[in-house]
Amino acid sequence: MQNAADLIAGVFRQESGRILAGLIRRSGSFERAEEALQEAFTLALERWPDAGVPSNPAAWLTTVAQRKLVDGTRREKTRRGKEDELRYEIERRPSEPIGWPMAPAEEEGEGHFPDERLRLLFTCCHPAIDARSRVALTLRTLGGLTTPEIARAFLVPEPTLAQRIVRAKRKIEEARIPYEVPAREALAERLASVQAVLYLIFNEGYSAAAGDSLVRRELCQEAIRLARMLCALMPEDGENWGLLALMLLQDSRREARTSAEGELVPLEEQDRTLWDRERIREGLALVERALPMPGVGPQRLQAAIAACHAEAASAGETDWAQIAALYERLVPLVPGAIVRLNRAVAVAMSAGLERGLAEMDALAAELEDYHLFHAARADLLRRMQRRPEAAEAYSRALERSTNAVERRYLRRRLAEVV
Repeated sequence: MQNAADLIAGVFRQESGRILAGLIRRSGSFERAEEALQEAFTLALERWPDAGVPSNPAAWLTTVAQRKLVDGTRREKTRRGKEDELRYEIERRPSEPIGWPMAPAEEEGEGHFPDERLRLLFTCCHPAIDARSRVALTLRTLGGLTTPEIARAFLVPEPTLAQRIVRAKRKIEEARIPYEVPAREALAERLASVQAVLYLIFNEGYSAAAGDSLVRRELCQEAIRLARMLCALMPEDGENWGLLALMLLQDSRREARTSAEGELVPLEEQDRTLWDRERIREGLALVERALPMPGVGPQRLQAAIAACHAEAASAGETDWAQIAALYERLVPLVPGAIVRLNRAVAVAMSAGLERGLAEMDALAAELEDYHLFHAARADLLRRMQRRPEAAEAYSRALERSTNAVERRYLRRRLAEVV
């Protein structure tokens, strides 16, 4: 029983997004599609332990879910017109999993992509949906995570997370957001939204905003999995490969970011033998692949910056001048002061601490409430032996930080300069 249950859980995580995407397109409803899929998995839990696991579990689940969808349609008289269409699809391809080749591109129109998951990804990440709700809906539908899992990962109450998902679905319905990959002329803007959502998921896992852990591995892994899927679905876009490379290169440092006691270890102090060399090899190869592709944008530039860190055998060998030059190219592409803060750090490390601090101080009004601004400024002041000012900056960072691991690190640094 346990083996079957584990297998079903694995199939759900890997295949639910693909199956659900097809069900949503055919039913026109997130709720009805999710209900049909849930019924299919419930039936699998009942039957597979005794009857055995089908040779093609995804196809079995797809067929059952489609039949459950037809049953639901029959019960809804107002939607009876959908029933014949759904029956036709099921009877025509009774055992074929969702994601089968659809009509040729010339029949579907320009901008068609054969995998239904891409339509679902663009729908979940539509700019009209609140950013936090986009993240929750993407993880729920394409990631195969349950609502309690997502709530735990983001440290929010389950009802709050559930409401975000409900609001996102309601927005899709009320705003009549089309279930489609946008036309070529609108693709760049919408794809950027998709990439931003995936990076938000990764970043929350990589540097948790709150809680007792610095890293939430399950979110990092889920973001990387979804980024791989996006690359497979749209391999012609270099920014997709840049995003995946960026995640892999950052994730390669995961084991070195905290000590055995759970304390934060800054980049320059990390034991680089703990870095995941396989992750680094793959990430660097993807950067090499992506950079020559046309239209270099923020994902590839950030991946190139991460590559500079990954290629340095020690902190002292880091090519900070190259990093500063890459940030110079990134600033016009990414609005807001965070990128300029990162550039200021690179300038400080490559062109002098005083110059970097001056650039940082110019951002004070915009970043007053951002704890990492004060932490970065404190670090420069500490290096410059301006201890009272460093202590004040560390105190401000500590007041604004909500992550327990970061707070312990800031307290330690503060004690060093008082």
